[in-house]
Parts: sequence; C-alpha cells; structure tokens
Amino acid sequence: MKDGNGRDTPDFPWWLVAAAAIAVWLLWRIISDETYGQILSTLSKGIAITAWVTVTAFALASALGLLLAVCVLSRSVVLRQCARFYIEIVRGVPILVLLFYIAFVGAPALVVLINTIGEPLGFAAVKTRDISLMWRAILALTIGYSAFIAEVFRAGIQAVEAGQVEAAKSLGLSGVQRFRLIVFPQAIRTILPPLGNDFIALIKDSALVSVLGVADITQLGKIYAAGSFKFFETYNVVAFIYLLMTVGLSLALRALERRMAKRRPNAR
Repeated sequence: MKDGNGRDTPDFPWWLVAAAAIAVWLLWRIISDETYGQILSTLSKGIAITAWVTVTAFALASALGLLLAVCVLSRSVVLRQCARFYIEIVRGVPILVLLFYIAFVGAPALVVLINTIGEPLGFAAVKTRDISLMWRAILALTIGYSAFIAEVFRAGIQAVEAGQVEAAKSLGLSGVQRFRLIVFPQAIRTILPPLGNDFIALIKDSALVSVLGVADITQLGKIYAAGSFKFFETYNVVAFIYLLMTVGLSLALRALERRMAKRRPNAR
C-alpha cells in the first residue's frame, strides 16, 4: 500500500491478530482444562532439552560456518575447493538423513578413529554408547546448518565495499586485523537477519531429534499421546509451544532489522 507521499506503508498485521486470538484460546484451555494443564506440565520438561540442543548446535554451526566462509574466500585453491565441497554436499543431504547417518554411522566411525589413535598412547578405549544420542543429534544439526550459515557469512563478507578493504591495506593492517576491525563489524549488519532466520529454522528442525529418542518437546508429546490417546490435545500444546518460540523470535528479529535500518547512515 502507498501513503499520500507515495511511500510504501505496511499492511495491518491481521495475521498476528488471528495468531494472538488462537494463542489466547489455547492459553485459556491450558489454564481452565485439567487435561491441557497436565499435558503442558509433561511437555515443559522437554523445553529445556529443545533449547539446549538448539542453542548449542547453532553456536557450533555458526563457528564452523564462519570458518568455512573464510576458507571459501581464501586465496588458497585447496581451502576454497575443500570448503565448497563440504558446503555443497552437506546442503544436498536432508537433515533427517544426516541425523541417522551421524548417529549410526558417523559416531561409531569416530569411536573407531579415537580408539585407533588413543590406544597406542595408553588411553582407555571409548565405546559407541559413551556418545549420547543427544550429542549425536547436536553434531548432526551442527554439520547440517554450518553449510547454510557459511553461505550467509560469505555473502555478508562479500557485501563489504572493496574500497574499505583496500584502505585498510594502505594503513598497514594485517589480514586478521582487516577482518576483525573493518570487514566483520560491517558484515554483521547484513548477516544478522538471515542468521536469525536460520536460528528460527533450527528451532523447528530440532524436533527431528525425537526420532533418536531424545526427550525434547516432540518426543515427550509423542509418548504422552501414545499412552493417553489424546492426540488432538497433545499436539495442540506441542504446536503452541513451538509457535510461541518461533513467532516470538520472528517478531523480535523484525524489530531488530527495523532498528538496524534506522541506524544505517545511508538509510532513507
């Protein structure tokens, strides 16, 4: 829509009103209905697991993604090709397949490698069961999302004007100093919005760890529904919890984007 000056004006968020109405209705049912209250009490035990898996996997994926992005932009052909190989292969594998692969192929292979290196040095043998299913799930999500986050970092870094990098070179700054003081502080403005979207997507994909038996929100909901046969009520609460997290973070991310846009010197 256009205002009187020809500028775009945002539509009234009727979708948010509808979502809020549904949320209020579900909240009222949870408070007033003993069944809903019991379901929420059961599922609340999985919220901490979901949050831990999501935050840990995202932090590790961000660190690995930044490293991959730097390798892709490196002057070394070997580093560029190795990083590009990793990114393209991992992005082509569904997260669910990656979960199964890391849990039942990657983890045993890692144990064999650790024992092969450690036993000659006198270290105690490691068993596959010593690596919990939760950490296997975190590792799989880290690998899967690092490939997508690497592209976010790469695009953000390349968005920085080349002239500023050249100016930093003329001042005698090293490559690390240029990245730390000039490139990254400017790139982060471009990186934050898509990075936030990846975090929200990771919250939703964290539900996949339930296939490994990790006691997150989805897994506890599945167990409760199977035992009580209250599938409608249970999955209403499961959806309500996820929506609170994802929609809340999405709104916060939009507010952050608007605030950052106002602070840009070239914003009009």
